[in-house]
Amino acid sequence: MLSGGDPLTIGDNKIEYVVSRLRQLPHVQIIRIGTRTPVTLPQRITPEFCQMIKKYHPIWINTQFNHPNEITSEAKLAIERLLKAGVPVGNQSVLLKGINDSVDVMKRLVHALVMARVRPYYLYHADLVRGAEHFRTSIAEGIHIIENLRGHTSGFAVPQYVICTPLGKTPLNPNYLIGSGPGHIVLRNYEWRTWKDPDA
Repeated sequence: MLSGGDPLTIGDNKIEYVVSRLRQLPHVQIIRIGTRTPVTLPQRITPEFCQMIKKYHPIWINTQFNHPNEITSEAKLAIERLLKAGVPVGNQSVLLKGINDSVDVMKRLVHALVMARVRPYYLYHADLVRGAEHFRTSIAEGIHIIENLRGHTSGFAVPQYVICTPLGKTPLNPNYLIGSGPGHIVLRNYEWRTWKDPDA
């Protein structure tokens, strides 16, 4: 995973230097690049960059669209170039108060991503960062959004809601297992319809 700042702010030669050496390590099977340049500087995804990167597959890119308005025609062109070079593109949004903390905005975002052939991968609960506390929502709001995506859009478009802890990324999900008894469990769906299923 190449991240820690944005690795695509450096030139192609330096990126190729790193990636080519990683590819020489037998235990490194997949190289993933975390970058926001398809959002903030889509012109950085040049045909030359794509020609270079395709020599070192499998390469994956995760980017960070946080609002549907960020999926511009230029961003779509950058994504198209990556896809044509054989690079799968995923998205890791951050849940931000006043930006994307509504079911409507998040649904429009994930639909626009899927239409651009970008897989919604993670929805991060915002970290507690000094100076950005006002962007944090409650975890209940994030779960509410996930609950109102599931069943109302394709499961392919529903990201995994996670919070980063010292133990790693921890998934946060609505609770669909609502009861159990001898030899059975009780499940509910997104409409709160319940079902008793055998539990052997």
